[in-house]
Amino acid sequence: MDRFQHYIDGAFEDGEGTFASIDPASGAPWAQMPLASPADVNRAVEAAHRAFGSAEWAGMTAMARGKLLFRLAELVRAAAPRLAALETRDTGKIIRETSAQIAYVADYYQYYAGLADKIEGAHLPIDKPDMEVWLRREPVGVVAAIVPWNSQLFLSAVKLGPALAAGCTVVLKASEDGPAPLLEFARLVHEAGFPAGVVNILTGGPEAGHTLSTHPKVAHIAFTGGPETARHIVRASAENLARTSLELGGKSPFIVFDDADLDSAANAQVSGIFAATGQSCVAGSRLLVQSGIKHDFLARLTAKAEAIAIGAPERMETEVGPLCTMRQRDRIALLIERSVAAGARVVTGGKVPDGPGFYFPPTILDCSDAPDAPALREEFFGPVLSVVSFEDEAEALSMANDTQFGLASGVFTRSLTRAHRMIRGIRAGVVWVNTYRAVSPIAPFGGHGLSGHGREGGLAAALDYTTIKTVWLRTSDDPIPDPFVMR
Repeated sequence: MDRFQHYIDGAFEDGEGTFASIDPASGAPWAQMPLASPADVNRAVEAAHRAFGSAEWAGMTAMARGKLLFRLAELVRAAAPRLAALETRDTGKIIRETSAQIAYVADYYQYYAGLADKIEGAHLPIDKPDMEVWLRREPVGVVAAIVPWNSQLFLSAVKLGPALAAGCTVVLKASEDGPAPLLEFARLVHEAGFPAGVVNILTGGPEAGHTLSTHPKVAHIAFTGGPETARHIVRASAENLARTSLELGGKSPFIVFDDADLDSAANAQVSGIFAATGQSCVAGSRLLVQSGIKHDFLARLTAKAEAIAIGAPERMETEVGPLCTMRQRDRIALLIERSVAAGARVVTGGKVPDGPGFYFPPTILDCSDAPDAPALREEFFGPVLSVVSFEDEAEALSMANDTQFGLASGVFTRSLTRAHRMIRGIRAGVVWVNTYRAVSPIAPFGGHGLSGHGREGGLAAALDYTTIKTVWLRTSDDPIPDPFVMR
C-alpha cells in the first residue's frame, strides 16, 4: 500500500500509530496513514509556537509572506492533477470535481498572497492634544485548523491562506477519513520555502483533535465539520480560551417561484444537491417549490436525477461517485427509512445498490405529507433531496427559516422586488439569487445558528486571525505632573 507521513517542524515523519485508508469505490484499503498521538500533536503545536516567535517568521515583512503564499499558489496550480487524483482515490469525489476545485484553490492562495501587505491598522483622532494613538493589527498566534475530508484542500485554503497572510502559524489536522491529499499538500508547503514550524500537517481522530483544541499555546481554533463535534471543540476551548471560528452544516432551502426560469432552476438544483454526491455543507437539500409548478418541476428533476451517470470516480464521464465512508451510506439509508415511516414518498432512488463500494443513488423524497420527517430537519450529507410546496411568498419565507441551521440558501424568481424581499427575510449567511454554489476568494462565507459563526474568505477572514494593539504615544516634552501635588 501507499504510505503517507505527517509534516511537523519542517520534516516528514511517521506517527506513533498507523491506520489503513479505504478506497470508497471498492471498499478496500489502499494506503497506510500516520495516526497522530497526543505527543505528536504537542510537538506540532510547540513547533508552531517557536516559529511564531522566531526572527525568521516574526521578522519577515508582510510582502515577503505574500511572496511565499504566491509561490504556494503556483505550486498548487501545477500539482492540481496529482492532488485531484489523490483526493478522488481517498474520498471517492469524482475527478471532474476535484480537478476543477483544486485548480481554483490556487486562486485562494494567490488572493491572500496579495492581501498579506494590505492588513492595515488605523490612526485615531483622539480627544487629547498631547497624544498620538494608533491601532496595530497583529497576528493572533498559533492557529489550530481542523478540516473534514470533503473538499479538504479548499477548506484548508480558506484557513491557511488568511492565517498565514496575517502572520500566524498553523497546525492543520486532516480528517482520519481520506487525508491523503492534505498530507501530500505538505510537500508543496515545504517546497514553497515556509520556515520550519510555520505550517504543520497531521491526521488523527478525536484524541488528536481534543489535544489540539485544549493546547495552552493554541490561540485560535478554525473548524469545519458537524455541530456535535463543534460542541466538543467549544467545550475544549474553555481550557485555553482560544477564539473559535466554526463553519458547520446546513439544511439549505432552495426556493423556486412560479415565475422562475425552470430549466435554469432545475440545473442549479441538480448541481446544488447531487454535485459532490451531496457531501457539501451548502447542499440545497430542501426544495421549496410553488404549488402551481410543483408537478412540472418535480418531473424535470426526476428525469435529470435518473439520467445521472453513476460510476467510478476516476472516470471523467462519471457524474456521481461513491460516498466517502460506509457509515455515511448506512446513516443515509436509515434516515430515508425514518422519513418514509414519517410519511415521505420516494420519487426516485432511495436504495443502496448492489456491488462493491459506498455508492448511493441520487434520491428525491416528496415530503409534502411529512412535515416532521428527518429529511426536512437533519443534514443527510448525501445525494438526497426533500421536496415540499408553498402557496405564496410569506409561506416560502416561513418554511425557509424553519430550521436550526443558517448557512446557505437559493432563490429563483424573475421578480427583482421579490428577490430583495427574500434576501432581507431569509436567515442565512449566504443567499444566492438565480444561481447556486458560487464561491470566490473575495467573498466572505459562513453562517449562524447550528451552521456556526465567523467567516471564511475575503478580507474578513484575514482580520479574524489578527488582534488589535492600541498604542499611546505622548508628544509633549513637558514632564508629567506629579499626580499627588494639588494645584
